[in-house]
Amino acid sequence: MSIANNIKKLTSQIPETVTLVAVSKTKPNEAILEAYHAGQRVFGENKVQELVQKYEDLPKDIEWHLIGHLQTNKVKYIAPFVNLIHAIDSLKLLKEINKQALKNNRTIPCLLQVKIAQEESKFGLSYDEAEHLLNSEELKRLTNINIVGLMGMSTNTSNKEQIKKEFRSLHHFYQKLSMLNPQLSTLSMGMSGDYQIAIQEGSTMIRVGSTIFGDRNYI
Repeated sequence: MSIANNIKKLTSQIPETVTLVAVSKTKPNEAILEAYHAGQRVFGENKVQELVQKYEDLPKDIEWHLIGHLQTNKVKYIAPFVNLIHAIDSLKLLKEINKQALKNNRTIPCLLQVKIAQEESKFGLSYDEAEHLLNSEELKRLTNINIVGLMGMSTNTSNKEQIKKEFRSLHHFYQKLSMLNPQLSTLSMGMSGDYQIAIQEGSTMIRVGSTIFGDRNYI
């Protein structure tokens, strides 16, 4: 099935309240343009250099998300244009994003990454750390960023009950924080292998790559 057909099939299956981020990392511009011409406008990349190059080469009405782990020394390259930074896991990183956003006269939307998976390799804040950061006085002083929600990645397992439990836990936490922080409107959880479970458990944004573009070429 073509990329365009994959996009159409996927968008017909997910609620209108759920934003589809097409994960285009390692994919050529031609593949992204096929998805673009099928109506997709939100794309996610995990490497800064690749994201910057694609931003320069591709249509300017694309909404670019940085979904991978972000190093502080790379923030300056994406600050002029990035629409959403997903994987925030420290106050240090937020301070650098705020600094670079200020230089570009922008306010940059961000998501706090909460670690819900069992793997040690996954990044993210604990529930307590995320809540403390969100309510901290230091965060209030960062006027050029806007924490608009949370993101999380489930454990890489075939155990659907475990995945469901992890997503449900994050959704409950998100609901709790949202009552006191009305600016929180995004819960980014779910990828190609588990997005259907994520939507059932309250996700408002899914990050889907291989279901759209086919198997990824790792580089």
